[in-house]
Amino acid sequence: MSSHLQQSDHTDSPADNGGGISTIIRTSVGLLVLCGLIYPLLMTGIAQAILPKEANGSLIYNAKGQAIGSELIGQTFTEPQYFHGRVSSIDYNGVGAGSPNFAPSNPDLKARVEQFAADWSKNNPEVPLSKVPADLVTNSGSGLDPHISPEAAQAQLPRVAKAAGLSLEEVQHLVDKYTESADLGIFGEPRVNVLLLNLAVQGEMKGDTVRIEG
Repeated sequence: MSSHLQQSDHTDSPADNGGGISTIIRTSVGLLVLCGLIYPLLMTGIAQAILPKEANGSLIYNAKGQAIGSELIGQTFTEPQYFHGRVSSIDYNGVGAGSPNFAPSNPDLKARVEQFAADWSKNNPEVPLSKVPADLVTNSGSGLDPHISPEAAQAQLPRVAKAAGLSLEEVQHLVDKYTESADLGIFGEPRVNVLLLNLAVQGEMKGDTVRIEG
């Protein structure tokens, strides 16, 4: 008795290969249109309808209706009549967020703190260094944080009031007005947006009003 082992070689026909490539192309084009066009347009439309201010960058406008910044990105203030924000080693440049993670022994950090101490003692003689909150001396994680703590605002109150020609009570009222509580009462810490607060100070000095989008 003999057995015969039959082998058959199967190769894809040109038609089969063409069908597979055609399926890949159609799938790729479909996903490209869906994920690269339809989905972004849909999400943009929903955002513009529900949260237009946030979708457009949380822009802040002055009394003339000119966009002068965003609620999400800090700005550098050095004039004595304005509140100063946190240290930003990137000068609040939104192109690249981040800040140097200096160790306590880093000479650059030591020099920066010493310079801050000298400037603070000169410009804020009413408030000793021991009363200065840590957030005024340190970078935020992104280097873009527009907020300071209410304690940091309180420490600057005498200088701002004197330089702006306002009473302590007037400036205190503005600080209280622009102090934001923790989100939902439990997330984050109370904070003050420096740009919004300074616009309010400027408005009190010039008798202007501040208009914010939204």
